[in-house]
Amino acid sequence: MIRKMKNAWWLLLNHTMPDKCLLSMKFKHFMHKPLNWKDPQSYSEKIQWLKLYGRTPINVIMSDKYAVKQYIKDTIGEQYVIPLLGVWDRPEDIDFSVLPDKFVIKCNHNSGTGMYICRDKSKLDEKKVRKELNKGLRQDYFIGSREYAYKDIPKKIIAEEYMEDAETQELRDYKFFCFDGEPKALFIASGRLQGEENVTFDFFDMDYNHLPFTNGHPNAKEQPQKPKCFEEMKQLAAKLSKGMPHVRVDFYEVNGHVYFGEFTFSHWGGMQPFDPEKWDYTFGSWIKLPKRKVLRPGLQED
Repeated sequence: MIRKMKNAWWLLLNHTMPDKCLLSMKFKHFMHKPLNWKDPQSYSEKIQWLKLYGRTPINVIMSDKYAVKQYIKDTIGEQYVIPLLGVWDRPEDIDFSVLPDKFVIKCNHNSGTGMYICRDKSKLDEKKVRKELNKGLRQDYFIGSREYAYKDIPKKIIAEEYMEDAETQELRDYKFFCFDGEPKALFIASGRLQGEENVTFDFFDMDYNHLPFTNGHPNAKEQPQKPKCFEEMKQLAAKLSKGMPHVRVDFYEVNGHVYFGEFTFSHWGGMQPFDPEKWDYTFGSWIKLPKRKVLRPGLQED
């Protein structure tokens, strides 16, 4: 009951509070300290600043899991794009009979909600999947974190080829933190196919030295091996992030081949503590904030 009341309270605030007030309140709640808008120094603070004052139209295309495929084709080449199997506006329009035995289906505007990884179509519950996709389409991925790129994405459903690396027996994420064309750190997400409780994050520098901190998930018991395509991913991340104060560029390595995953402008929404905290300021020192942009007409700050 208490948890439901807290969720209802946050939901009310999400839909009623001006952007700057809401971000300040959430920052204090999750980071346990006030948000310094006038002189942000930490990574977490600068992410909030960029949400309000660093937005550009290209952010919308780069955050759209459907539209970004063409962007990647044009920027680094079609060979890096996970093949698209279909795109639909409504779950009712999907003909599952034409999809292969293994595939991934998801919404293009959010993360997680509505996503289904099919490894055996004979076990597919079509009714349940359609229900979850409808739930995903209804989700307003912008409202809670005020990431405006997600607000303007035309909502769709996409299906992609199922990917799994034969050596690791999973699909590992290699997520590069880039700052105006310079990758400075990455983390490897392992264990995603075994459920959220088994996910681990391990951070490394660009010489693949393990970094001594955690952020959101524990380190793996066994340190992940350096990916075979590490240098290629670094070069691609640099090219894809050029001209942007900060973006996280995600890749997969599947059987010796690199595939683009997604762009993320606000890692954890900028509201996940680093342990130890000094790394929040180390990452923050890498972001050079641009000239403050004027907020969109009618947007309230306070």
